[in-house]
Amino acid sequence: MPAATASQTIGPYWHLIEHAEWADLTRFGAEGERITVTGRVTDGEGAPVSDAAVEIWQSSPPADGHFPGYGRAATDAEGRFRFTTLKPQAEPGLGNQTQAPHLSVVLLARGLMTALRTRLYFEGEALNETDPLLSAIADPAERATLIARPAGPGGWTLDIRLQGEGETVFLEV
Repeated sequence: MPAATASQTIGPYWHLIEHAEWADLTRFGAEGERITVTGRVTDGEGAPVSDAAVEIWQSSPPADGHFPGYGRAATDAEGRFRFTTLKPQAEPGLGNQTQAPHLSVVLLARGLMTALRTRLYFEGEALNETDPLLSAIADPAERATLIARPAGPGGWTLDIRLQGEGETVFLEV
């Protein structure tokens, strides 16, 4: 009988986070308003999650040969991640609703049986007040877990808490 092996909840593709260049969505010469998105992933005790893969997906601007619309970054020993991308614009939603500019965020890590999905919105965007997803979150403190704060010129930061007080709102898909 073969020996039992450890479960790999996101593998066998863990090696894909070793490509740091994937965190730069502008690496193929994309033009537009460049921004840097940073954050820190922590567990329920507030300890850094140092072995996570954070992915961002965006449909605005549309993906093309210069802009993949998708990136992946590994967290470091302090749970930090960093992306360079283009600032998204408002997008059509269902019916007559317009979605505020946002990034879709996917988190994979050891111990998670399925990927966690959330969104990153930008503080100060007028459409945040009427965005269909944000306005469906009644608790202002929970809604705030999806709002990135300015972090210097062209910089935005959003921390992700996996559970406990200040837990990030995760989406069911």
